[in-house]
Amino acid sequence: MSPVSGRNGKDSGAARILGSGTSGIAELLVFHPVDTIAKRLMSNKNKVSAGNLSTILFREHATAPITRRMLSLFPGLGYAAGYKVAQRIYKFGGQPWFNDIISSRYKTSFTNTFGERKGKTMMQATAGSLTGIGEVVRWNYPVLLPLDALKIKRQVNPEAFRGRGVVRIFMEEGTTLYRGWGWTMARNAPGSFALFGASAATKDLLGVQSYSHATWTQNFIASIAGAVASITVAAPLDVIKTRIQNANFETRVNGLTVFKDLVKNEGVSGLFKGLTPKILVVGPKLVFSYTLAQSLIPWFANYV
Repeated sequence: MSPVSGRNGKDSGAARILGSGTSGIAELLVFHPVDTIAKRLMSNKNKVSAGNLSTILFREHATAPITRRMLSLFPGLGYAAGYKVAQRIYKFGGQPWFNDIISSRYKTSFTNTFGERKGKTMMQATAGSLTGIGEVVRWNYPVLLPLDALKIKRQVNPEAFRGRGVVRIFMEEGTTLYRGWGWTMARNAPGSFALFGASAATKDLLGVQSYSHATWTQNFIASIAGAVASITVAAPLDVIKTRIQNANFETRVNGLTVFKDLVKNEGVSGLFKGLTPKILVVGPKLVFSYTLAQSLIPWFANYV
């Protein structure tokens, strides 16, 4: 995703933070319920049917009034807020930064290897992959991974909290909140590569010469292509990561064991649980967050 040109051709860091951060908050409020549904489907080990779907999605509120059922899809919202806002700020600014470095140092190598057009796409994809890896090292591991783990536990395994607050959990559980970091990195690298690579390739197919000058419609189509590719590629690793993180704090879960048991008991298709609701929401989610961020960043640039 290319950076947005502001009032002087370049937006300030504050404008980019405010614009992308606000986009993350808005995205969270709209799409957190869908994320909860996906996480609960991924964590469910039984066959899904019309008879038990409501229980899987709404848990103990399956027979409650519709308003209460909908509110039950917002557990862990506070943890998700810290995770999503920081993630969006990093991703909106990180990928163009990595792409600038690659372009300035290795553009000739990429062009000679892949050709001019494909080389440009591969640089975008590689920058995206580095952003995905850096997201774990710089943000996920020290800050976001514990919040993500707490969010997932609140969504699918609230019993793990046993009435404890966040501070007490951090003090008592320590390193257990960092389980799944390796699988998070393994998911992010190919996922971000596919996201930015497929998006750039789609823009090339649409005849876009400069990514920063793509029209809203071109960005819309490219974002859908990139996001669908990213989520599909990362889906198996995401399922494993989720199951590692949603276990009780005292339970040590090995990712390879989760993978073997999942394939043995649920088949290969079990690696793609929750993929359908994610793909169904990919288009509007990316259009929403991308359009809002690109609109707000130049707006904030006029004031900061």
